[in-house]
Amino acid sequence: MKNSTIVVIEDEQDIRDLISFQLKSEGHDVITAESVDKAVSAVERAQDIDLFIIDWMLPGVMSGLEFTKKLRAQKKYAETPIVMITALTQPDNIVAALDAGADDYITKPFDLNVLQARVRVQLRNLDRSEKSPEDLLDFGLMKIEVNKCRVQVERAEVSLTSTEFKILSMLASKPGHVFTREQFINNIQGENIFVTGRTIDTHIAGLRKKLGAAANMIETIRGIGYRFKDVI
Repeated sequence: MKNSTIVVIEDEQDIRDLISFQLKSEGHDVITAESVDKAVSAVERAQDIDLFIIDWMLPGVMSGLEFTKKLRAQKKYAETPIVMITALTQPDNIVAALDAGADDYITKPFDLNVLQARVRVQLRNLDRSEKSPEDLLDFGLMKIEVNKCRVQVERAEVSLTSTEFKILSMLASKPGHVFTREQFINNIQGENIFVTGRTIDTHIAGLRKKLGAAANMIETIRGIGYRFKDVI
């Protein structure tokens, strides 16, 4: 995995300095800012940014949540990993952050080693997407051919419905990323069917049953949604 450029936006200096020190110890280049206002110019000057770590509650005209939405609206950063950190711990807060475009969410206080591990997951996904053909998602036990809508588990083909395949390919596109039920619903709409959170749960249950030995690769995040297990 190549060394990366990471932007850390955190208003508490002690936390900001600790995160920066930890990331630099792994060889990453780190750009720090205490507010979105001060981060914008640094972001504009940077050649390539591989990952953002953003605190939700920041001083100034824009919160971290609002900045996340703004980044996702820009073509340049539409797919750049974003890890949000905050003292807000309710499931509704986590859902709001993920729906805004965050790839991961860590609540304060947190262990710096856990943060580093989460960062490695996001960068590994980025590295994997750059190296692997978009059509084939290979997780060893399970292989997904996106364009052919084909799934194999232990070399045996698995028959999935269109909705099940959409859910699985969405999950597998970002291992370690938590998807909310609302995000699944938005992705499935267009099939002229009425989809609810309970419908998504039913599809996930059916999908797990069909995946057999690979069923545990889909993890439930209680009160929030689902994620695909990160594979090293």
